[in-house]
Amino acid sequence: MRVLVTGGSGFVGQRLCQQLIEQGHEVQVVSRRPHHVRDRLPSGCDIRDSAQAFVESPPDALVNLAGESIAGKRWSDEQKATLIDSRVGATQQLVALCEQLKANGQPLPGVMVSGSAMGYYGDQGKRVVTEETPPNEEFAHRLCQQWEAAAQPIEAMGVRLAIVRIGLVLEAGGGSLQKMLPPFKMGVGGRFGSGEQFMPWIHREDLVAAIVFLIDQEKLSGAFNASAPHPVTNATFTKTLAKQLNRPAIFPVPAFVLKAGLGEMSRLLLTGADMRPARLEEAGFTFQYPTLDKALKAIL
Repeated sequence: MRVLVTGGSGFVGQRLCQQLIEQGHEVQVVSRRPHHVRDRLPSGCDIRDSAQAFVESPPDALVNLAGESIAGKRWSDEQKATLIDSRVGATQQLVALCEQLKANGQPLPGVMVSGSAMGYYGDQGKRVVTEETPPNEEFAHRLCQQWEAAAQPIEAMGVRLAIVRIGLVLEAGGGSLQKMLPPFKMGVGGRFGSGEQFMPWIHREDLVAAIVFLIDQEKLSGAFNASAPHPVTNATFTKTLAKQLNRPAIFPVPAFVLKAGLGEMSRLLLTGADMRPARLEEAGFTFQYPTLDKALKAIL
């Protein structure tokens, strides 16, 4: 199978590309700077600067993971627009590729697995969240809603669409742990605010496996929560992380400090959702790392 990946040079995309290559698939990667990302990707990846550059070698499947880091910069109006445009723009490129293939009479991909995030639901307090839970209206929801909506036109062309609403991705060398580990290793880590907010998380290996699962399972479409079946509160997360590192977790960061330093972006740390992967589990997907202690033990 020929699989086209946007965001292939990112933390999740790199591992996905490696896994696809190992499984014998051809991998196409869209990157604005192909020469800069070549060293990050497995040999054999065909890297080009736009989705349309692959019109002569149509992919059998699409995986859409591109997007500016949501936690990279404070959320100014300009940065909010950048966050939306980076996701919507990459998604529209893939839709445009399919439109061009259809106009040329070429075969269309069978499926697109398109990224979204737990932010789709907004702050949900302590209620259990499945794919059917109504969202709380706020910026994170609007960002994800527009991202998902940009992918919808592909269904009218007969391409199966699966949306993955991704939790915090855990693995060594990047993702959510990269910024969290240094203070915890120094023994100065602690909960954020009250610590009662939920943190849906997923080991990177399980996320990659879930994406491949959704590519392969021809009857699966719609939204899927891509997070481990046992989410935890921030307080539990910090205690479990500190325990794995054999360090204390006795230095909480007050909510007012985060709000003062990060502004609206502090909601990423102070709010959450008890998000469960109901549809993935119903479809028969099995998590290799269902609990946080097992995931952190494997990583650390």
